[in-house]
Amino acid sequence: MRYIDTHTHLDFPEFDSDRQQVLTRCAAAGVDRLVILGVFRENWDRLWRMVAADNRLFAAFGLHPIYLAQHQQQHLHDLAEYLERLAAHPQCCAVGEIGLDYFLPELNRERQQRLFCAQLSLAADANLPVLLHVRRAHADTIAILKRYRLPRAGIVHAFAGSLEEAQEYIRLGFKLGLGGAATWPQAKKLHRTVAALPLDSLVLETDSPDMAPSFHAYQRNSPEYLPQICLALAALRGESAEILASACLHNSCEIFDWSSTTLI
Repeated sequence: MRYIDTHTHLDFPEFDSDRQQVLTRCAAAGVDRLVILGVFRENWDRLWRMVAADNRLFAAFGLHPIYLAQHQQQHLHDLAEYLERLAAHPQCCAVGEIGLDYFLPELNRERQQRLFCAQLSLAADANLPVLLHVRRAHADTIAILKRYRLPRAGIVHAFAGSLEEAQEYIRLGFKLGLGGAATWPQAKKLHRTVAALPLDSLVLETDSPDMAPSFHAYQRNSPEYLPQICLALAALRGESAEILASACLHNSCEIFDWSSTTLI
């Protein structure tokens, strides 16, 4: 089976000591491509150097809401310049990680919304999909996306909303990213939602080094765990891992406008 990790932070320092070994293990496990997401201006250059050196890696650039205090107006101009320069490059695949986070009370919601809308406009101009962080903010996120109606949609990362919210995203053309969160036995509500989601709406992700699955509890998460995550999710859905992996591969290629026949 072959896999695409649609959401990883392989550039983070947690991988500095063994990044190449992780990639070797990914290849052995069938994880053919990894999308690495920028989260603040300071990590874009390093991320791009890493991606440009390895054709298995793909980059998304964005200003993450959790780092709101670090972002400056100039960084939006920098993002526009990055996208103008790299949007046509085959290894620049999306704008992200962007979105809204209402879980942390110190993050000003109005400022988050302004930043989110500005980045949606840049994604539309660059004709790139968006990779969304949404935490306790589905209603506002959906309302904003309905206003923008992006030419290309994207992925709702680490989806943990309701089935009704999932249907709203799907109607807007979005896929739903599933990873380690659903493997935890206490996530009963998420289990029910995952089981009910249509197969053509799903993609796989790890969010490594964060959101480790239950079978690697409280350890560094890694993209090499994607096949195990797929197996656990397939069991929740009552289908084979082969069916889920194949569908998620197809859905990922659809979002990023890739041909599955060109995968490594």
